[in-house]
Amino acid sequence: MAEGLTRQQLYDRIRASTKDEVILAEMTRLGFWKPNTLMPSPSEVLIRKEGELRRELNQLVDEKRRYQNREKMLVEMRKQRMAAAKAKRAETKLRNEEKRKEKAALWAQQKEHQIVYLGEDVSQGLNKTISDTERLTAAGLPVYHDGVALAAAMGISIGKLRFLSFNRKVGHVTHYKRFYIPKKSGGKRLISAPMPQLKAAQYWILENILYKVPNSDAAHGFVPGRSIVTNAVHHVAQDIVINIDLRDFFPTIEYKRVKGMYCKLGYSEQVATILALLCTEPEVDQVALDGKDYYVANTNRHLPQGAPCSPAITNIICFRLDRRFEGLARRFNYTYTRYADDMTFSAKDTAAGDAGKLIWGVKQVVKEEGFVIHPDKLKVMRKGDKREVTGIVVNDKLSLDRDTLRKFRALLHQISVTGLAGKQWGKGNIVSSIDGYINYVSMVKPEAGKQLKDKWLLLMNRDDIKGQARASATQSGIPPAAPGDNSTNNEGDKPWWDIV
Repeated sequence: MAEGLTRQQLYDRIRASTKDEVILAEMTRLGFWKPNTLMPSPSEVLIRKEGELRRELNQLVDEKRRYQNREKMLVEMRKQRMAAAKAKRAETKLRNEEKRKEKAALWAQQKEHQIVYLGEDVSQGLNKTISDTERLTAAGLPVYHDGVALAAAMGISIGKLRFLSFNRKVGHVTHYKRFYIPKKSGGKRLISAPMPQLKAAQYWILENILYKVPNSDAAHGFVPGRSIVTNAVHHVAQDIVINIDLRDFFPTIEYKRVKGMYCKLGYSEQVATILALLCTEPEVDQVALDGKDYYVANTNRHLPQGAPCSPAITNIICFRLDRRFEGLARRFNYTYTRYADDMTFSAKDTAAGDAGKLIWGVKQVVKEEGFVIHPDKLKVMRKGDKREVTGIVVNDKLSLDRDTLRKFRALLHQISVTGLAGKQWGKGNIVSSIDGYINYVSMVKPEAGKQLKDKWLLLMNRDDIKGQARASATQSGIPPAAPGDNSTNNEGDKPWWDIV
């Protein structure tokens, strides 16, 4: 018996070849048969050839046996294929899982150090991170190529910048406090006031980018050094004054238009996307589900009324509109100015006959620039009418409406006698409305404004009126302004004089 082989193993060897071949192999192994290295002996050749033939015969017999049972053969082949496929799937699954883990780790690393995704429908172009340095430098604007540089300049982390600018169709958080204030013409106006973190980011954009972009000479709203007074003074003593208002001014300017503005300034598409997202917001529905509040977007992103950046962005976007209106005004010998969405044209009597042509031209330009004229707020004021521009009377000189001023003084007297209870001024919170009107008077007539402000401060220092003011603010839902402060009159809303 061969060394190390059991009897059964030996039998299997003989069955697989021949008895003679096994004996020959063992004799050779044990040294009893010395093989001729140059020429094998005939007996050895015959024995080995017989063994090979035996093995081939056994293989053919096995194959014949399998083919005789076709169904069994098919089942066996199917099992083999399924086993092979299963093994391949397991290998593929393992390989894909490893790739997924590598991709997830790379994604987490990228998110930690750069902005690669900001939500659905707005993330295209985030891979473009080359700003036009020459154009930005020539315009005196800071150069930022990507979100990392922008976050560093703003003094916040890349994660915080992503959180503030992320576009959420449905979210658990909102960056705005929304409330309604009554319009002078009736109805309600939605005010979206940014929360502190976003508000700080928007003020940074305003001071470091938007205020450095030059405005047209015709723009007076929310431009440093200009006001309702500088806007109205151009129309003093004119024989005809035409006021035109745009409908849904801020909601008309959507995210894509704001992003395009930043790209045109010279910023890379990544930086332009981030800045546009920080400055825009959709209107949302607040939905409660399973004890949680969700904010569901129901409009496209647009400039919110109440955000610090909105007015400055409209001035930049309306630059071409202003230039076209200036050219139209020169053609018909008119003077043109704009305060936010209030546009004013005025002229002497010699040009009054061209008012119809001018208005037709204005309508065409407004339509081509993507805006809509408010049909109820187009006013043509001629000689004999009280001609007003942004609430200031401009007939002969800058002045206030006497009836309104007299009623306001009477109101302050009544408050001094019986308090705030039952009193009304404008359609909003009475304290904010009074303070806004006093600031308005101070801009037009500083001496009269100072007198009113001093009297109002004395009234607000009385304990009974303080308590009534707090109660009025709680009831209206709008925080009252401190005396002499106009901070609650949101820049994105209609100008504060319009609440009168």
